[in-house]
Amino acid sequence: MQNDKRQQAKTLFNYHLTTLARCHCFYCINCSGYIHGGKQSFFLYPIHKSIGILLFNVILIWVIWRIKNGWPVPVSQYKRIEQIGAKTIHWMLIIGTVMMPISGMLMSGAGGHGLSIFGLELLAINPDEWNPGKVIPLSKSLASLGNTLHGLGGKIMIFSITLHIIGALKHYFIDKDSTLHRMLGKK
Repeated sequence: MQNDKRQQAKTLFNYHLTTLARCHCFYCINCSGYIHGGKQSFFLYPIHKSIGILLFNVILIWVIWRIKNGWPVPVSQYKRIEQIGAKTIHWMLIIGTVMMPISGMLMSGAGGHGLSIFGLELLAINPDEWNPGKVIPLSKSLASLGNTLHGLGGKIMIFSITLHIIGALKHYFIDKDSTLHRMLGKK
């Protein structure tokens, strides 16, 4: 009984921590101009990058923990197609949650913009002395790859999160089971 409660507490903590990471993703999409019609808030990028780097460390721990411990047992029996869909969405969320910070760090670091955590420099900016305010990429191809993966990853995350929410609502309103309650830490 005690181990079940401890396991449930760890699962809930990890679930909400990664939910926080995904909320950060939506916040950044909003700031990067997707929602506000192209108005970009570049002054927020240092905060975005700092949070992303910090979350990456937590995300790695969560992914290792999730793979080691597996997923919670479904509260009911579901059709095979629903089981496959749920596993697919969970894996898309895991892959996307890992891919976003990696691709962001690759884009920024290889692009010459450096990496820092709230001012603590991890990788120096590579300024262009002949063009003040500009940077020289360390690797244009890696920066471009990071940019592509980060943009694609954001779209995949939006899609996956949307399907995850729809699935949770299906459990609550149609199946009338306790899956959503379990996700929220309620009995």
